[in-house]
Amino acid sequence: MRLRRLRYNSILRDMVQEHRLSPRDFVLPLFVTEGGGQKIPITSMPGVFQMSRDELVKEVKTLSPLKIPGVILFGIPRSKDEKGTQALKKDGVIQEAIRAIKDTTPDVLVITDVCLCEYMSHGHCGVVQKTPKGQWEVMNDATLEILAQMAVSHAEAGADVVAPSDMMDGRVGRLRQALDHHGFSKTPILSYAVKYASSFYGPFREAAASAPQFGDRKSYQMNSANKREAIREACLDLQEEADMLMVKPALPCLDVIQIVRQECDVPVAAYQVSGEYSMIKAAAHQGFLDENQVMMETLLSIKRAGASFILTYFAKQAAQLIMRCE
Repeated sequence: MRLRRLRYNSILRDMVQEHRLSPRDFVLPLFVTEGGGQKIPITSMPGVFQMSRDELVKEVKTLSPLKIPGVILFGIPRSKDEKGTQALKKDGVIQEAIRAIKDTTPDVLVITDVCLCEYMSHGHCGVVQKTPKGQWEVMNDATLEILAQMAVSHAEAGADVVAPSDMMDGRVGRLRQALDHHGFSKTPILSYAVKYASSFYGPFREAAASAPQFGDRKSYQMNSANKREAIREACLDLQEEADMLMVKPALPCLDVIQIVRQECDVPVAAYQVSGEYSMIKAAAHQGFLDENQVMMETLLSIKRAGASFILTYFAKQAAQLIMRCE
């Protein structure tokens, strides 16, 4: 009976609870399109939309009352090519979205995804080239140069944090060098340090129109079976001056979040990805589980594993629930 004594009384259970969720633990991912008056539902992600800049501003304005501190932006340009040209435009979809948010809600932290998959016609995260054997290969160093320009353009537009998600070797160091050179030494880098080649990204690829047109991303994203490699990735990014590290996906990688938290003395983020969100939504729709309870249990497990903050499509829903319970 010794362990159960603290469980019988609901007030006492709450008093001795070890971990708690706060709206300030969350970052909301948002998908930005060009044009105006656009709020397009994403079929595989109920409640999530592709939004034009005007609709995006309306959405971001709802966050401060919920005490959600920030967003991460993913851009969907009208046109794509094999050079990622749209990613570097000063009036590009993300650059204009950053300015619009900062003009209307300057208190909201703006993180930007730095990756080329949304801008490349082939859907890969970098420049591709055919090898002598006729196979397509993503070129690491050529990609770094574009990513560096992209990060600088986001910082110039007013981004608070840049987050490279491409998984090219050396990208954190190259971004740091470029940001410092252009006068953005105070702009932090949130590195997608541990990004597995996961099957949980499917709905995101619909949302961002970024599915690879050939091959897969296993030659640059990590093998889900590898844990020690995750520490090597994280440590290398720290050596290149990453300010924060991310583990993605979250729920299948709680053990990895925990060990990165133990080994690396910087804030560790976790991304509860599209597939995690869609699974819960689909099961709840079928009546198989209680959506709110499972949502909160999964978010709490991610925090318990050691995440400093969580990127989640549930941010608003979870924040509203927490505030109702306070």
